[in-house]
Amino acid sequence: MASALPKVLHTLAGRPLLAHVLDTAAALAPRTIHVVYGHGGERVREAFPDAPVNWVLQPEQRGTGDAVGCALPLLAEDALALVLLGDVPLIGGDTLEALCERAAPGIALLTFETQRENHYGRIVRDGQGRVVRIVEWRDADPAQRALREVNSGMLAAPVAHLRRWIPRLSSANAQGELYLTDIVALACADHVPIATASPGRPLEVEGVNCRADLAALERAYQEERAAALMAAGVQLMDPRRFDVRGTLTAGRDVLIDVDCVFEGRVDLGDDVRIGPHCVIRDSRIAHGARIEAHTVIDGADVGPGCVIGPFARLRPGTVLGGRARIGNFVEVKAARVGADTKINHLSYIGDAAVGQGVNIGAGVITCNYDGARKHRTVIGDRAFIGSDTQLVAPVEVGADATIGAGSTVTKDAPPGELTLSRAAQKTVSGWRRPQK
Repeated sequence: MASALPKVLHTLAGRPLLAHVLDTAAALAPRTIHVVYGHGGERVREAFPDAPVNWVLQPEQRGTGDAVGCALPLLAEDALALVLLGDVPLIGGDTLEALCERAAPGIALLTFETQRENHYGRIVRDGQGRVVRIVEWRDADPAQRALREVNSGMLAAPVAHLRRWIPRLSSANAQGELYLTDIVALACADHVPIATASPGRPLEVEGVNCRADLAALERAYQEERAAALMAAGVQLMDPRRFDVRGTLTAGRDVLIDVDCVFEGRVDLGDDVRIGPHCVIRDSRIAHGARIEAHTVIDGADVGPGCVIGPFARLRPGTVLGGRARIGNFVEVKAARVGADTKINHLSYIGDAAVGQGVNIGAGVITCNYDGARKHRTVIGDRAFIGSDTQLVAPVEVGADATIGAGSTVTKDAPPGELTLSRAAQKTVSGWRRPQK
């Protein structure tokens, strides 16, 4: 990966590779999950402080057989061990369940056929089609390398068998390592049945060994998400320019333009329109809302029929009532904005409660932070806040009040009245600009 970051912490769809594998493993409801990590892999543990797993250190990098051997003392004698790979993130639960079922009488290997060049280990079968061994690419001869059935690296085997075979592994091979795959020949010699299972789809066994692999897997994953959404009725203007980094649910007749990114959990109601180049994170967009181009929405609840953007930003804690309008270069944070309220241009509304039918002019800001604490601004229904006004919190503007443009409001403004604060305008006769 040419990176200081451990490979399994590189992200796919916004989450570490290992997180995908752990989620799939947990969904199988195993007795325990053990993660074997190497020297220097403390960053991996630190990235999953609350994961319900046992962390197993492999002191020396002596191969996959040694890695499994490090975990063996922690496994129950009557258990079935399922070996997964932290850099193969999209393995499916159904595939793994089928693999475990095939391992009931002996061991089961997850294999697949490929026509493209690769360095996977080759599955060697006898004349009756029975698996007799796995030959790693570096140790294979030309005839073995020509075999199309290859090893995914994942297998299921009874712990009792592994305890018998792992100590018998040898490092007499091209890499000088203990190959887990060598247990296949040992199983064959012990007359233990060896079964195989295949993945439900090719993407499940794709591993990551370089950044090009990661990019290809990311795009393949996103194309699958796009296909599922389109099958459910979402219109994507270009499914190749679309990213879900979490969970996206969408109602009927949703339209999503190009280069949009959805992170965390995002819910889109019916008839929502998302313009190009938007980022939406952990938010709910109610039916009929329109999100214009280049808008960022994070931790917000957008009511029905709202129009947001272009170039707007909704920060965490924003709640918009129906048909609210948040225009270009407007930022809203930790604020409740009532139905039919308009904040159209170049304004900042933070730590505020804004009523219904309010009109907030261009350049209005709530001065909510005094350098130590946040303070709240309250604006009543149908108030009109003139352009370039500063509302210095804590302050309240009453219902139907009008604040004259250019005012700095430091005291509560009564309902139904005009409040303004301006220095007297004057003209200095005879004044001239300085000359260079």
